[in-house]
Amino acid sequence: MRKTDLLTTLLLLLTAMIWGFAFVAQVDGVNHVGSLTMNGSRFVLGSVSLLPVVLFFERGRTEKAERIRTVKASLMAGVALFCASTLQQFGIQYTGSAGVSGFITGLYVVLVPIGGFLLFRHKTGLHVWSGAVLVLIGLFLLCYTPGDGFYFGIGELLLLIGAFFWASHIIVIDRMGKGVRPLHLAWGQFTVCAVLGLVTMFLFEEPTVEGLLDAKWAIAYCGVLSTGVAYTLQVVGQRRADPTFATIIMSTESVFCAIGGVIFGIDHISWIGYSGCALIFVGILLCQIPFPKRKREEEGKTECE
Repeated sequence: MRKTDLLTTLLLLLTAMIWGFAFVAQVDGVNHVGSLTMNGSRFVLGSVSLLPVVLFFERGRTEKAERIRTVKASLMAGVALFCASTLQQFGIQYTGSAGVSGFITGLYVVLVPIGGFLLFRHKTGLHVWSGAVLVLIGLFLLCYTPGDGFYFGIGELLLLIGAFFWASHIIVIDRMGKGVRPLHLAWGQFTVCAVLGLVTMFLFEEPTVEGLLDAKWAIAYCGVLSTGVAYTLQVVGQRRADPTFATIIMSTESVFCAIGGVIFGIDHISWIGYSGCALIFVGILLCQIPFPKRKREEEGKTECE
C-alpha cells in the first residue's frame, strides 16, 4: 500500500471541502438564476479556468490515436456529467438543502461498484453490499421528519436519479479514460458540458445580465474553485496517494455539504435526519474499505493430514 504524507492528505481534504461547500453556492445560485443557467455558466467558467492548468501540466504534442480516444471519451463522459449535474442542480433547487443534496449525491460511491457488478460482472465484496444496506437505511432516516413521517419529493428523486448518472460518469471514465491524459479528458468533458449547458440555457430559460450578476459569486465559486482549483488539487493529490485512501478522504465531501448548510443557515435537518446522514457516510466509507481476505490455509497445512 502506497504511503500518503500529510501534505497530500491536506490537499485531498481541501478538495473535498471545496466540493462540499459548492453545494451551498449552488443553493444560493438558483435564488437568482435558473438551474440551466447556473449549470451552463459554471461549466463555461470551469472550462476556461481549467485551460491554463491543462496548458501548464500537459505540455507537448499528442499522437493522433490518443487525440481520437480523448475526443470520444470527452463526449461520452461530458454527456453523462451534464445529465448528472443538471439533475443535481434541479434537485438542489427543489430541496433547497445543501446537506440533503450532498448526501444523496454521494450515493454514487455505492452505485459504482454495484453497477460494475451488474453490467460487467466485476467482483463485488461483502463490504459493498453491507455499505449499500446502511445507505438505504440512512436515506430513509434522512427523508423522515418527526411528526410528518417519510417524505421523498421530486427534489430527492432528481438527486437520486442524478446519483445514477454520477455513477455512470465514473464508469465511463474508468472504461474509456485509459490511454488518455487526465487533464485533457477533464477539460474535454467540461467543454462538452459548457456547450450543452449554453444550448439548453438559451432554449429553455431566459437568462438576464442582472440575474447573472446577482449570482456571480456562486457561479465563480462553482466554476473556478470547484472546477479549476479543486480538480487540479485532486490530480496532484491522487498522484501521490494510495487510491483507496484518496477515495475515502474525498468522500468527506458529503460531510462538508452538511457543515456548510448549517454554517450558512440553509439546512434545518432534524436529529433523525442527521442520524441518516451519519449512516450514509458510514455506508460510503464501508464501500471503500474491503474486508481483509482470509489467507489460504493450503500454505500452512501440516503433513499430519
